Amino acid sequence: QVQLVESGGGLVQAGASLSLSCAASGRTFSSYFMGWFRQAPGKEREFVAGITTIGSSLYYADSVKGRFTVSRDNAKKTVYLQINSLKPEDTAVYYCAAGTSARLQFMAGERSLYTTWGQGTLVTVSS
Repeated sequence: QVQLVESGGGLVQAGASLSLSCAASGRTFSSYFMGWFRQAPGKEREFVAGITTIGSSLYYADSVKGRFTVSRDNAKKTVYLQINSLKPEDTAVYYCAAGTSARLQFMAGERSLYTTWGQGTLVTVSS
């Protein structure tokens, strides 16, 4: 089982870019499908991006396509989320999550399929 630690959040102005990282511990990181979710104040946690074990397929929520890029480096046991052209509505706590279910390639946004979550990193975008 992996443990996940996010970093890279902060306070930025609208239009800026930010790169989030999620470092994993454990020997089997490359076996995990990885996802990024976010939760804004008073809202449900929502899927933003996902990536298969070797990065061959990427998944994005419609709301972030074109601005968010997910990637991973299995040698470094890290998954990344590059966020460009930040908007105030991107303000949220961003979580990474890991899962091994084969269903994730069809249901990347299904929270229940992820078995391990990080503690989150806060991104605040000022207008």
